[in-house]
Amino acid sequence: MLLSLLSHQGCEIRATFGFCQEHGVEMSKTPSTKRSIVFFLVPNFTLLPFAGAIETLRIANRMLGYNAYEWRLASTDGEKVSSSSGISIEVNTSLADERRFLSGENRPNMAIVCSGVYVEDFNNKSVNAWLREAYNRNVAIGSLCTGAHVLAQAGLLNGKRCAIHWENLPGFSEAFPQAEVYADLYEVDGNLYTCAGGTASLDMMLNLIGQDFGEALVNRVCEQHLTDRVRAANDRQRLPLRARLGVQNNKVLQIIELMEANLSEPLSLLEIADQVDLSRRQIERLFRQEMGRSPARYYLEIRLDRARHLLVQSSMPVVEVAVACGFVSASHFSKCYRELFGRSPQQERAERKLGAASNRAAVAA
Repeated sequence: MLLSLLSHQGCEIRATFGFCQEHGVEMSKTPSTKRSIVFFLVPNFTLLPFAGAIETLRIANRMLGYNAYEWRLASTDGEKVSSSSGISIEVNTSLADERRFLSGENRPNMAIVCSGVYVEDFNNKSVNAWLREAYNRNVAIGSLCTGAHVLAQAGLLNGKRCAIHWENLPGFSEAFPQAEVYADLYEVDGNLYTCAGGTASLDMMLNLIGQDFGEALVNRVCEQHLTDRVRAANDRQRLPLRARLGVQNNKVLQIIELMEANLSEPLSLLEIADQVDLSRRQIERLFRQEMGRSPARYYLEIRLDRARHLLVQSSMPVVEVAVACGFVSASHFSKCYRELFGRSPQQERAERKLGAASNRAAVAA
């Protein structure tokens, strides 16, 4: 025990001179380099990106031999917050505390909003005001998973690049057209850090650590994480189409990419045929072989899938959802939607609202 303690203390002493011998990390900054981070938990936040971000910082501290990164957890009322998995997390401060800290020595260097499902139902004016004030006081602002939604509500993402989980991207794009949202792992635009959630929080934190201490420390943290590479910000969130759909034919993949890029104004099969240099009959045959359905049917299904995301993630009127997904009339949209999902768009939205209300009641209890 004593030898271990002396070894750790020796590491801290050597760190003062720019090197932690125990972990072999050359440090570009001295132990005076510190970041204080507030993780603000929104009800139903997702545990994986939250834990991934904090664990990455913890490991960095361990590799450095001192607490270069310190953090605390906050909620609106200072009470524990339930995650989307039902696990509740105790916090250190309330929103009132954090607003007071902005003008004192406890002001953080960074505030990160952690959210998850049902983020569209979270609209707190006090949180918006706190985020704006923190940003104006040169506090870096970040988000995990769907947290970009909260930042956009606060008006911080107008004209800014940001990332959000791919499943929430359609609703986000419709709700906040001023934001430049991408299906990237994470985005850094000035003092704004947003990530798509999941394991992307590791990548965004590694980017932050790299800014502060350089590549050597990033590599050591990756080794501790059992991560074999540092992913770039613009790496794709989802599996490539080839892996996701189990399709190997390059022409079919090219056609599907065209379809996914043109959902609000669908291309005709003749237009698609011209772009991929195939005949209409060849496309029909390929889709029957590879997808087990006609190209028209597949195109309809992915448009309806986008519509479903918009119905559950936004308050857009049903007729506007129909137009955004390339339908010329609400009645035709409703008919197609019911045929595929077994319920009408109105029923879909009502069920979603009922589920959100039940979730809020469970959290309150």
